[in-house]
Amino acid sequence: MIYQSKYKRKEKTSMSKVLLINGSPNEKGCTYTALAEIMTTLQKNGIETELVYLGKKPIAGCIACGKCYQTRRCVFQDQVNEILNRLDEYDGLIVGSPVYYAGPAGQLCAFLDRLFYCAGKKMQGKLAASIVSCRRGGASAAFDRLNKYFGISNMHIIGSQYWNQVHGKKPEDVYKDQEGLQTMRTLALNMAWMLKNLEIGKKHIPSPEYEEKIYTNFIKD
Repeated sequence: MIYQSKYKRKEKTSMSKVLLINGSPNEKGCTYTALAEIMTTLQKNGIETELVYLGKKPIAGCIACGKCYQTRRCVFQDQVNEILNRLDEYDGLIVGSPVYYAGPAGQLCAFLDRLFYCAGKKMQGKLAASIVSCRRGGASAAFDRLNKYFGISNMHIIGSQYWNQVHGKKPEDVYKDQEGLQTMRTLALNMAWMLKNLEIGKKHIPSPEYEEKIYTNFIKD
């Protein structure tokens, strides 16, 4: 399910756009509350936002069929392909998840595994951040897990004044986590500032020209 911000865009314009993914099975829970704080700040700073809610239905994991090598699409027809078709619209990506057993939600990981594997070079150069919501503990481990997707994809990871986490069992609790919400706003400010700088910089400085990727195995013949 996709929610458009108040800023509408039919085609690519000079306004930067950030995709936010709500990986919680609860549509308007704690994770959403944190993402909403980010969206509000981004919009106040002239950044267009779009929120995608993955829903409650099971999401298939990668089955290593290799079909995406040929088509750059996944064999499973779901939101992964919907987002793949529109990746060029987005300049930034923010992924939000609840913390389950010190890790992100399983359906979110299944979604991201397939999205990033199919996307290939389409992710490189985009700004990225993750946020997590937990009742008590495990936030840092889940946060680190989500950032792995960005670090392997030539994306620019945006930080904040603290690790991007909020605490609470229900949204009302998150509203009381003043430091957590401030961390979300600071993250949004940093991303908005970087997006504006990138927009200016691209007019004067070309993007990096990467070498052909080298693949090696730990086990040698």
